[in-house]
Amino acid sequence: MSLLDEHKMDQIKVRLEKLGALRKTGENPYKNGFRAKNFSDELHRKYNAKTKEELELEEPVAVSVAGRIMAIRSFGKAAFVRVKDTSGEIQLFVQKAKLGDEVFDYFKTFDIGDIIYSHGILFKTKTNELSVNIEELVLVTKSLRPLPEKFHGIADVEIRYRQRYLDLIMNSESKAVFLKRSKAISAMRRFFEEQGFVEVETPMMHPIAGGAAARPFKTHHNTLDMELFLRIAPELYLKRLTVGGIDKVFEINRNFRNEGISIQHNPEFTMVEFYWAYATYDDLIPLTQELVQQVAIAVTGSPIIEYQGQKIDFSGDWKRITVEDAIIEYSGFKQREDLRNPEKLRSYLEKNKFPIRKNDGPGKMMLTIFEEEVESKLIDPTFVTQYPLEVSPLSRQNEKDAFLVDRFELFIYGREIANGFSELNDPVDQYQRFLSQVEAKDAGDEEACEMDEDYVRALEYGMPPAAGEGIGIDRLVMLLTDSASIRDVILFPQLRKQLQ
Repeated sequence: MSLLDEHKMDQIKVRLEKLGALRKTGENPYKNGFRAKNFSDELHRKYNAKTKEELELEEPVAVSVAGRIMAIRSFGKAAFVRVKDTSGEIQLFVQKAKLGDEVFDYFKTFDIGDIIYSHGILFKTKTNELSVNIEELVLVTKSLRPLPEKFHGIADVEIRYRQRYLDLIMNSESKAVFLKRSKAISAMRRFFEEQGFVEVETPMMHPIAGGAAARPFKTHHNTLDMELFLRIAPELYLKRLTVGGIDKVFEINRNFRNEGISIQHNPEFTMVEFYWAYATYDDLIPLTQELVQQVAIAVTGSPIIEYQGQKIDFSGDWKRITVEDAIIEYSGFKQREDLRNPEKLRSYLEKNKFPIRKNDGPGKMMLTIFEEEVESKLIDPTFVTQYPLEVSPLSRQNEKDAFLVDRFELFIYGREIANGFSELNDPVDQYQRFLSQVEAKDAGDEEACEMDEDYVRALEYGMPPAAGEGIGIDRLVMLLTDSASIRDVILFPQLRKQLQ
């Protein structure tokens, strides 16, 4: 055990002794029913502009505040206490002369980290800091563990992720990120409701893994004695609802994919997914642009943000480019006439040591070049359109070019933010594509879809022409909060098992 750990254990021992002493007097160190009537940000907003003299001349302003003690500065018979509530911090002034010997001695048993309730009169100190001259002081919750030193904060990033509660106590910036995340989700929900979309909830445990190309998490239902999969996407259930006559439907959902962890990937993540009957993917592009613009303004107050030192402008109309044009413009593959030539594509991938499988067709190889060489260069908001059918098993085939589907992805700062397409509603075509996915899975593609016969049956009843899309909320919030890692915008990210 390090000296630091020993010191911490000594402090915990002292606090436990204080806890025991309190209980011996008959006092409950974990009280309820003490609700503050005021919050620190409200008090600062209303009274910071007033001078010390103005506050003294006015009728006394009585306030009650509650929160966690973040600092104590003692001066013998008086002390300044900094308290943090849900909205910010405010200073309390505690005096022996005002509280009496018994209450002041009681106060001296308080520790940094304790949660207290207080009542008093607002005033300003000689240094013009708004403070509360305390008349009543109550310990509401005894803290048994010492907080990190305020000056140093939490330097260990892993501790911030594993003990998010501690991160939120110590780092106002972290709390601000998650408040902005909440604001972003609220703005999204409001946008879709104003557009006439209906919010629904679909299953999170699926009998068949489908709706996207990804490895699923598996679980087992004991009573039914059946294998289930945590959903990788709600797509097939939401489209069943369009069959049922809900023409505009959306879900803000949690998805689970058994894939690697990185600054952009967490096995559990949040998306908004929506479907619009009688629309095409061309309709989704301006809708997506308007949605992101509105959310950016709601969260940051501006359509122009700065992410990791790079200015990104969400205003105006965004660039559109096809997958093939993007490969020619941004990658080292410059022979347009060879873009669909399997031999030329395979040779290029092998030369550049890009990942490739034996059964990859030209569409999959094209996408590999796009992912390896193009994505990272798409900094400004860019809609990439016309994806190969081979990598789009649920998208509607383009009527002019059978190699392609009517699909787009939105990229910002080199990252995929959204994926949308005109939906495949031909049950015969869908069945054949499922068969192709099953063959791919049998050949070793762990991310290929499985056959979903009930979904095909739903299409056989007739799904109206429709367009659908998924938007990654975590990645969008990363951009809007200038967060370098997806773990910074997920309250409790998945981490490796902690070694003892």
